[in-house]
Amino acid sequence: MIHTLALAAGLILLWLLLSGYFLTLIVALGITSIALVIWLAHRMDVVDHESHPVHMAVKGLVYFPWLIWEVVKANVDVALAIIRGNNAIAPKTMQVKASQRSDVGRVTYANSITLTPGTVTVDVDGDMFLVHALTRGSAASLETGDMDKRVTALEGHVERGTEGVG
Repeated sequence: MIHTLALAAGLILLWLLLSGYFLTLIVALGITSIALVIWLAHRMDVVDHESHPVHMAVKGLVYFPWLIWEVVKANVDVALAIIRGNNAIAPKTMQVKASQRSDVGRVTYANSITLTPGTVTVDVDGDMFLVHALTRGSAASLETGDMDKRVTALEGHVERGTEGVG
C-alpha cells in the first residue's frame, strides 16, 4: 500500500510541476488521469518494492550527491586524458563483482558505472559485470569497490564481504 501511495504522491507532484495550471477543468482531468494510472498499475500488480523502490528514497539523498560528485571527478579525468593525448588513455576491460542482492541494486550499480564518464557496463552475468574503463583512473576508482559498497548500502542490505573486483 505504501508503494501505491508513494506512486500517487509522485504523480501528483510531477503533474503539478509540469502543468502549472490550476483551472477547475484542468485539475479535474489531472486527478482523473492520476487515479486511472494508479488503478491500472494496481490492477496489473506492477507496483512493488522493485518497480517503485520507496525503501531507497532516504538513503538516495546521500547516494545521489555522492554519485554526482563522482561524475564530476570522472569528467575531469576524461577531459585531462583527452588533453594529454594517447599516452593518458589506457582502455581496459575488467570484471567487477556486484555485492547487491536485488535486481534493483544491481541495476543501480550497473547504471551508476555507466553514468560515470570513462566507464561503461558492457555485460552482466549474474553478479559479475564486464566493464570497459577508458583511463587508469576510471579503472582504479572501480577497483576500490567504493561504489559497490555505497550501492549496497543504498539498497539496504548488509554487504556480503566481497572485494568489489573479481
